[in-house]
Amino acid sequence: MSDVSTIPNLVFGLDAKVVAVAIVIIAYVILFTEKVNRAIVALLGACIMIFAGILTQQTALKGIDFNTLALLIGMMSIVSISEKSGMFQYVAVWAAKKVNANPRGLLVVLALVTTFFSAFLDNVTTVLLIAPVTFQITRKLNINPYPYLVLEIFASNIGGTATLIGDPPNILIGSSLGLSFTDFLFELSPIVIVTMLVLALGFDLIWGRRLVTTEANKATVMSINEKDCITDKSLLKKALTVLFLVITGFMSAEHFHIANGTIAIAGAAVLLLLYTIGESHEEREQKVENILGSVDWTTIFFFSGLFVIVYGLEVTGVLALMGEKFVEMTEGSIEKAAFLILWSSAFISSAIDNIPFVATMIPMIKSMEESMGGREAMMPVWWALSLGACFGGNGTLIGASANVIVAGMAQREGHPISFIGFLLWSIPTMLISVFIASVFLEIQYFM
Repeated sequence: MSDVSTIPNLVFGLDAKVVAVAIVIIAYVILFTEKVNRAIVALLGACIMIFAGILTQQTALKGIDFNTLALLIGMMSIVSISEKSGMFQYVAVWAAKKVNANPRGLLVVLALVTTFFSAFLDNVTTVLLIAPVTFQITRKLNINPYPYLVLEIFASNIGGTATLIGDPPNILIGSSLGLSFTDFLFELSPIVIVTMLVLALGFDLIWGRRLVTTEANKATVMSINEKDCITDKSLLKKALTVLFLVITGFMSAEHFHIANGTIAIAGAAVLLLLYTIGESHEEREQKVENILGSVDWTTIFFFSGLFVIVYGLEVTGVLALMGEKFVEMTEGSIEKAAFLILWSSAFISSAIDNIPFVATMIPMIKSMEESMGGREAMMPVWWALSLGACFGGNGTLIGASANVIVAGMAQREGHPISFIGFLLWSIPTMLISVFIASVFLEIQYFM
């Protein structure tokens, strides 16, 4: 907030707060309509903040969380290289064979695999890896892939909640507060585990008896050699080693005061080196370009612009004012604040992208900390924000990018997932998962 004094009270003859709010509302409305690419909207919004005089280029750069960007770029690069080894497809086929290709067992095991991968990869990458394997196996078993795909959507959003790197809202929260990988793992993974067990049991009770196949079809799946999924054994060893070192680095970073973004970038650089070492100059350069090109730069630039837009709200005092009103509304009660944030985050995140929502909420909640007992006292509210935003992604078909990706793949395979049909599963799932989160928060912090 050190830049507040440099912000003019009036912009274009209007209160700077009014102009900043107007820019944010227009940007968010356009984002919600999805008529314009979200990176373009965010970058234009950021530039307008500067053109309006609310920010300068120098102060705008102060608003960008480069640790978050480094963490995203590093992990995207590591995952892009790792998947070329075939390790993720290997795990999916191996898991299917562990339940002897039983359709009921397959429903649960693919959901658990999706949950696990989503805790360490981004949700979109996870479903892009798991869904094709699901189509392959269900086709051989001659069963409907619909329940598998829907449960995998839910598992990807719930699993991503468990760790610092599992979902963008967690990356934003963790980077802003300086939380460690283990902080998220210890606080949120028990909630994720219980939620997924309840969800898997529910799906098995509803769908299990209808998922039947012949012994011949099972034998076809069992004949698949999962080792054939591994396309590069040398790369597999390198990728597993680097992934292990990066995760270990995340878990120990707080003791060495090294930012998670630095660890992710270092891991990406080392794996790039191992991936390209010994190649000719042309092959090496081509491989590096391909990996860096696989980074989701649309998301990176979207985050960059979004940080600047939200910073405009922060320096004009809008978020501090919102924080004061929120404290008044909750009467200074941490418990009321936590549950209000949890449930409102879930419903809002089911309707709009949870990234801009969380990016806006972070500085607002920070502004409340001093009047509500400090950072330690406010931790239940921060965990509530993470749980609500991540679990809320299951609320509708447009609640998370992974949902849309799987729906598109299902459409192409001839098994469409309709918006209304998905709601029949998504609303109960979201309500149950948020209720479970409420129970955990109540027991852990307020009993």
